[in-house]
Amino acid sequence: MSTPVDPHEFSPWDFWRDADAAQREAQLERQRGLIDGHPERSLGELCFVSELASVDHEALRLGDRTYIAAGAYLTGELVAGVDCSINPYAVIRGRVTLGDAVRIGAHTSILGFNHSMEPGTPVFRQPLTTRGIVIGDDVWIGSHAVILDGVTVGSHSVNAAGAVVTKDVPAGGIVPGNPARFLRWRVEPDDAAAPASRSSISGPGPGAPGLAERVAQFGDRARTEASAVLARSWNEETGMFVDRPGVAPTVRAQADAIEIADLLTGSAPVQLAVEDQIRRLHSWQDPSTGAVAPLGPDGRPQPGLDYSHEDVAYHVLSTGYALDLLGSQFPSALGWVTEATPESVVAFCRGLPWASDAWKAGHFIDGFGTALLWTKTAGLAVPAGVEEALFGWMLLNADPRTGMWGSLTPDRGLLPVVNGFYRASRGTFAQFGVPLPHPEKVVDTVLDHVRDPRWFATGMRDACNVLDIAHPLWLTRGAGHRSDEVRSLAGRLLSDALQMWVPGEGFGFRESSEPTRGLTATAPGLQGTEMWLAIIWYLADILGIAGELGYRPRGVHRPEPASALGDARP
Repeated sequence: MSTPVDPHEFSPWDFWRDADAAQREAQLERQRGLIDGHPERSLGELCFVSELASVDHEALRLGDRTYIAAGAYLTGELVAGVDCSINPYAVIRGRVTLGDAVRIGAHTSILGFNHSMEPGTPVFRQPLTTRGIVIGDDVWIGSHAVILDGVTVGSHSVNAAGAVVTKDVPAGGIVPGNPARFLRWRVEPDDAAAPASRSSISGPGPGAPGLAERVAQFGDRARTEASAVLARSWNEETGMFVDRPGVAPTVRAQADAIEIADLLTGSAPVQLAVEDQIRRLHSWQDPSTGAVAPLGPDGRPQPGLDYSHEDVAYHVLSTGYALDLLGSQFPSALGWVTEATPESVVAFCRGLPWASDAWKAGHFIDGFGTALLWTKTAGLAVPAGVEEALFGWMLLNADPRTGMWGSLTPDRGLLPVVNGFYRASRGTFAQFGVPLPHPEKVVDTVLDHVRDPRWFATGMRDACNVLDIAHPLWLTRGAGHRSDEVRSLAGRLLSDALQMWVPGEGFGFRESSEPTRGLTATAPGLQGTEMWLAIIWYLADILGIAGELGYRPRGVHRPEPASALGDARP
């Protein structure tokens, strides 16, 4: 009676989650047997190599979490990045390089060598030639596909099942057929009308609209419909803005309306005179603490709340920048800063929940950093050492492995770390024009994070999660690190975001899709509109086409530093 085959041999992706101790040790022993005595071979963490695969390489390097399933036949030189999967019975021979997150379907052949074909000599006696095959990041190669020697497969492309790929595949393209031909874009490049080289599979012809043209069309449409978007959220009965019809007025809704009007029309909302808008925002500030509390049912700020309240902390940003756009500022000092000491700032930073909720921690750093900004621009004295304590703590506690602050969590992965980084860096390093301590690690962490389908699969994205990767990638663009991947990601996200605008209503906070349709978060509102307008600008600027939009954020999401740290008081 034969011994049943462990299903993980053919479907290894859950091995390290499901396997028992004996199975794990057997797998590690298998890997040690592959690399011992072979300095040209290395395997990353949590790799899997099936006992039923034939792995006979002159050189082999596998990145973390890369799998080789049963029946695979591998020879030659293979360098694979992280999170790659080589499915059952795939053949990879010759000199082949895989980027990160490459998915290779069953029975696929990737042949990085060839025979000569001179006449008069039997083929089996012909010498072998090798040009090699290079496959980029985030590539899906369908089952039974064939990729021939000398081909470069661009990042984010899809090589359809059964495709026979004889020429270079453009980044972001979908190519089916024998021979494979361009079908459409999975990720549209900066200018889809750009001609492809004759040695590659050509994209659409000169009549196809490029991303820059679509960005320009969107900017025109948003400006044209701005008045309708704002009018939709104006509540005549209360004389205030609401995020969307049917909900109560909030402090943030007033600020979002001011930001959207400034962004798209170059002026304040027409529903209320500028002086009245300033007067209202001033009246909401507690003169004794400087705090702006959330509104109660009576439309007035709730009493007894201080800067430890999440909304109060955020109102330092939203109300402060709204007043700035209206040509005003907070009438009272922000006690959060004016009453601080270096010791209290260090204690404040240490006491934030970096390990359990780095997003919340970053939220409060953003609020305090912005309170520091408004204190300086108002010409008020910042207590000695407070600036230095804030930036010193942030610099000394940035994790050199991620470039960020805080820890991932079992249930949300890198989400709180990345989102917290955006908030913390926005209110400090970005807002004051101070260089980040580990920009390349920030890029690596963001690109790792966006692979999590819980937050970035189509239909799962929301404005918070996308803004919180767009801004860090924009902020670190000067490092030039993994710039092709960053631009490809920006192009894909930008292309999708442009399609989310609802005529006359703006953007919902969350992307609408079949599983999310009808959720409150997908309904268009001021918050979603303000955030997605900023997201689109940052993504477009990464690609060098933000000028086509015809607008540039000047409020909370302004790209320029609002002030230089240490500037003399006015």
